[in-house]
Amino acid sequence: MEGDKPPNAPSTVLGRQLGDELRTMREAKGLTTADVAAELDCTKGKISRIENGRTPVRTPDLSAMLRLYGAGDQSTLERLTELARAANKRRRAGWWNEYGDVLADTYRDFIALEAVASSVRTFQSQTIPALLQTGDYARALSVASRRWKQPEEIEQFVSVRLTRQNRLTEDEPLSVWAVLAEGALRQQVGGPSVMRDQLTHLASVAAMPNVTVQVVPFRVGAHASMAGPYVILGFPSASALDVVLVDNPSGSMWLERAPEVEVYVDLWDDVRTKALSPVESLELINSIKECGI
Repeated sequence: MEGDKPPNAPSTVLGRQLGDELRTMREAKGLTTADVAAELDCTKGKISRIENGRTPVRTPDLSAMLRLYGAGDQSTLERLTELARAANKRRRAGWWNEYGDVLADTYRDFIALEAVASSVRTFQSQTIPALLQTGDYARALSVASRRWKQPEEIEQFVSVRLTRQNRLTEDEPLSVWAVLAEGALRQQVGGPSVMRDQLTHLASVAAMPNVTVQVVPFRVGAHASMAGPYVILGFPSASALDVVLVDNPSGSMWLERAPEVEVYVDLWDDVRTKALSPVESLELINSIKECGI
């Protein structure tokens, strides 16, 4: 199947960027995918998948495409080859692949994208964001989900969640900006003791220079993000588009097209302006922790 990804998996952001550039070059030359496929001796479906960022492009194929498009100069070849390598990197030996038995494909793809992302912006209405959870809190969520029956599966899920948090303390740490509904602080996940420790941890990580936490208090009332939680991933390359992951009762859904992503960026900008400031949010977190849920 020429290395295809599952149908419900997202294209890599960098892979889509590479594909967009190749499509633009092809169309500028007036060529069809069938024309390029004939030159590379492959199917036109493979060309379409390369342009959609869903199939890795090998260096010989990339060189042949650039020659066909009249863009075979060395600098262009080197730049796009490096882009292709970066796009394919997340598919190579990621630690998350060791947990294939307990992680859905969508979740593994999310972790792979998170591993190369530079920023996370998220709104959570009922739970603390995964990157800011304690092990006991994550364990209580996994038990409540009823997805995993065996204790070892639950522990593997918790291990994955905690390993993801290493991104917060790397040399080039992930930037996290989380906006939480007040209800997420008061929902007794795991009971009062677990929640007290979780709020203590949340206040601690909120003090990190790469983490911002804001809370939308109950008094704000209705707002546009009440439909549900979402995560917006940003990437180091200025030309790499954001990607949105939206949770729903039947699973998770990826949004990659610019107009769809812009809807959620606007939603997030709206909800963060309605939220308390980081300082006020920390005060509320500590108040709830001290006074009880």
